[in-house]
Amino acid sequence: MLRILEMTHADLAAFVGARYGKGPYWAGMLYREFHKHHHAEPWKAGPLSRSPELSRDLARDWRFVPGTVVREAQDAGVVKFVTELADGHRIESVVIPMATHGTVCVSSQVGCRLGCRFCETATMGLVRNLTVEEITGQVYAARRRFGETVRNVVFMGMGEPMENFDAVAGSIRVLADQRGFDIARRRITLSTAGQIHGIDSLAERADLAGVNLAVSLNAAEDGLRNRLMPVNRSMPLAALQRALTAFSRKRGAAVMINYVVIPGMNDSRRCAHRLAEWITPFRARVNLIPFNAGSSGEFREPLEEEIAAFRDRLIKRGVNAQLRHSRGRPLMAACGQLGARDPRAQGVAIQAGKS
Repeated sequence: MLRILEMTHADLAAFVGARYGKGPYWAGMLYREFHKHHHAEPWKAGPLSRSPELSRDLARDWRFVPGTVVREAQDAGVVKFVTELADGHRIESVVIPMATHGTVCVSSQVGCRLGCRFCETATMGLVRNLTVEEITGQVYAARRRFGETVRNVVFMGMGEPMENFDAVAGSIRVLADQRGFDIARRRITLSTAGQIHGIDSLAERADLAGVNLAVSLNAAEDGLRNRLMPVNRSMPLAALQRALTAFSRKRGAAVMINYVVIPGMNDSRRCAHRLAEWITPFRARVNLIPFNAGSSGEFREPLEEEIAAFRDRLIKRGVNAQLRHSRGRPLMAACGQLGARDPRAQGVAIQAGKS
């Protein structure tokens, strides 16, 4: 079967040659009609449509089931769209406009098993992993709506990417193909809650060279991180630090440390000191993210002066720390909010769409 969202151009050329006895010209045309012109049934367009036998064969073999966009919500340029998969499960993705381009935040799993206390997706538990097609399909849907301006991909949606590593790596291979999605690896960021085996694999894979690594840290003491992120109990901070040090040295790249600031929990002077101390062995950039309230009400969102004070403490200790302003909160589309209640409950306009 021909699942084009799981294929690079080379994969497709090999398939077209073996299956239909056609040369790379036809594979290139098929790839171009699908990716550049966004024809979901490309055999109906251009010269392909004038080759009845090939069109018939393609229609017979074609499998295009990344899911259907069933809901879309917008606020201040940020768009959250909900995709219903073939089995009825739903995932959420977010498109964030930048000055010159767009970033799409994609999901890698339906739900998540890690149980981070500040994350809405964690309340779902893990339902299943996504396929390569279901991952790249989110980018395809975003591109069809927003065009070539969507050029950055961040694996920061629902799920832990490192626990679906093979599918995530396969999707990056497809996304980076210059004749298709043409998204440079340096514009792809893989985020993890600290899955060491995934970090080690990312460091070793030559085909993933250039992909950025982001780690959701949120505490630099085991006791506190155990409370916030249960994954720390099996992969404690000392082991994570060793993995990140090895990754940074091997790749010669800085690691992005994402730190969700929860007032009264992880924003004290001691927390700042421990964080600055913990990242010393490797190159790091710290992104401070204000906690975004979910449905539980367990924590409160920080005031601007609280998060600014924590940032200043880090800067005084020589840390490269930046404040990331949350976007998409009214949609429940900000960091930690995916998988939450229906945004219609908050008065956000919804419009139906199809992928």
